[in-house]
Amino acid sequence: MADTMEELRQHCLSRGAAGIKGLGRTFRIMDDDGSKSLNLEEFQKGLETYGLCIKKEKAKEIFTFVDKDKSGTIDFNEFIEKLRQPMSSVRKQVIKQAFQKLDRTGDGVVTVQDLEGVYNSKHHSKYKSGEWTEEQVFRSFLDSFDSPYDKDGKVTLDEFVDYYSGVSASVDSDDYFVTMMQNAWKL
Repeated sequence: MADTMEELRQHCLSRGAAGIKGLGRTFRIMDDDGSKSLNLEEFQKGLETYGLCIKKEKAKEIFTFVDKDKSGTIDFNEFIEKLRQPMSSVRKQVIKQAFQKLDRTGDGVVTVQDLEGVYNSKHHSKYKSGEWTEEQVFRSFLDSFDSPYDKDGKVTLDEFVDYYSGVSASVDSDDYFVTMMQNAWKL
């Protein structure tokens, strides 16, 4: 499976699909009906378009692997998650440092309680207007990092890394990514 995903990644790169923009273009090309998701037929046709002529059974196996939420379609996030380049250890380390800063209790999960005293909700426009409470602001902040497939108000290190994997894919330099994270999280 990993070999086929790497082969697809390399085929996409050879056709100019570097980074999120290029993979986005690849996804749009595969999305024949414009639904912003790929069904199995579109996925199989897309594999062939990119020069990967594999048996239907293998294509279905890959499709099932990429379809993380088991909806029967592949959305853009699922597509990108499986095709983006792995992050360097330097990037993973700075992401872990940011997570540890948020995880004040040290239990490996960031919750609303962890955010108290770390994230200032008082400047949020919806808090200022009285539309949201401080807890709602915190919850909205956590939802940014929480898995789109399981919004439980708790962010694990894996979910945090997954979020930043998407950000990482659009940043070419490790040095720039590290500086960006250090500045954003005051590390």
